[in-house]
Amino acid sequence: MPVGKPRFARWREREGERECRREQGHEQNHGQDPHRSPEQDRSPGQEHGQGRVRHQAPDQDQAPDQDQERHQGQERHQGQRQGRGARRGWRIAAVVAVATGLTATSVALGTSGDTAPSPAGAPVLAAAVPVERLAAGDLTQGIEGLQKHLKARPEDATGWATLGAAYVEQARTSGDPMRYPQAERAFERSLALRPAADNDAALAGRAALAAARHDFRTALTEADRALRVNPYSETALSSRVDALVELGRYDEAWSAVRLADRRRPGIPVFTRFAYVLELRGDVTKAREVLLRALDSAATPADTAYVATALGQLAWSQGQYARALEHYATALRADPRYVPALEGRGRTYAARGETKRALDDLEEVVRRYPLPGQLAALGELREAAGRPERAAEQYALVGAWTKLADASGVATDLESALIEADHGDAGDALTAARAEFARRESVHTADALAWALHANGKDEEALIYAKKATAASPGYRNASFLFHRGMIERALGDDDAARRDLRAALELNPGFSPAGAREARSALVELEEKR
Repeated sequence: MPVGKPRFARWREREGERECRREQGHEQNHGQDPHRSPEQDRSPGQEHGQGRVRHQAPDQDQAPDQDQERHQGQERHQGQRQGRGARRGWRIAAVVAVATGLTATSVALGTSGDTAPSPAGAPVLAAAVPVERLAAGDLTQGIEGLQKHLKARPEDATGWATLGAAYVEQARTSGDPMRYPQAERAFERSLALRPAADNDAALAGRAALAAARHDFRTALTEADRALRVNPYSETALSSRVDALVELGRYDEAWSAVRLADRRRPGIPVFTRFAYVLELRGDVTKAREVLLRALDSAATPADTAYVATALGQLAWSQGQYARALEHYATALRADPRYVPALEGRGRTYAARGETKRALDDLEEVVRRYPLPGQLAALGELREAAGRPERAAEQYALVGAWTKLADASGVATDLESALIEADHGDAGDALTAARAEFARRESVHTADALAWALHANGKDEEALIYAKKATAASPGYRNASFLFHRGMIERALGDDDAARRDLRAALELNPGFSPAGAREARSALVELEEKR
């Protein structure tokens, strides 16, 4: 379905006109619709600290989906609830930032009426930047400040929800899954202090926690619960999109991200909007959305976050020079932003600049030791002729997986792919079947196809490889095409194998140090058989 051009310019024109009217004293109400959320009528800097832009689809895309119908009643009464708990946790539920240099007597946590000052001198968290876009040092400092605050005021429900959200992000960025149980306890404490019917912050936080643990069905359930309390929760709207994407429910994800864009346009929604477009095969529109989002970014954190997404998109299309430009932009904004460093390392590897790639990925793994990053470094060391060092990385993947399992994190998707390439094929197939049973997405279909291939079950593997590369939703991934081509080759379908292996290398010739080399070698052998 075509998507209309996001109306950034129109938004800016409207905001300019409104600013002029405000200066003249004529904008107190500006015909405000009582059914609109207060967020929809805020000026850009009031909520996100960034220019607020909106990606609006054509009129035919504006018909309400089932979720919209379910929430219409809540939307009609949103303005009447501002003095209640939905507003108390409104802004702090999705966002935290460090207010350095301020004592807690001068900074409050969100708008909660039950939030009191922290002990003097302790840094606190305030609603300004989503946690996923905070620097690691800021996040650590903010958590320490919140812990001190909650020791002094343990009855602060919003503070506990905020601490839980920060723990989730710290686990994601540090690679330490032990933070997830801490987050779970913080959300439980918040809900004990303020019931779920009036605590969207904790419910939305639990949705984000479930998504981080790869429990996407629970994430969807908790996001819907949060949205029944507060239909404008940015965290819940974002987590709902994430859950539907990961469950492979792509049409619903498309409806959900357009709904999120209408209710809470902002950088977190824009990046998800772009990813759903990419999954639907519209890479050009995805890039346009991200470029416009980058233009709207008003903080270094936002710039790093969006520029990295642009770099990842460019890398996936084999546009390495462009990817490096975007990663440079991200690292200028935040020199310690790990996803940008990882992306730059992978891009150097794709260009054959092994020394630079190793430098970057070794630093990434030192700070961010997650399975995908460990495996990427292992493959790069293997390609550089250091198999013993590569084995160390693959062993660390196994150790992390055990720790993650103990913390309630589902790791079957990562385990299946890594075991299929570097470990036990039987374990890979067990993990892949388990994950596909939980969620049927293009990613789980690809993992199951590759695990079946590793076990010599190529006829069954081809069924899932075709699911992963199907015209609907239309996602094109070089690794998926490579896997399909190798399966077709094993089945003796040389023409199909040549087609898909060439497609993989044309799309992203450096998609994997080991995979790209294997694809080229297979193509040479296939040509020799002609």
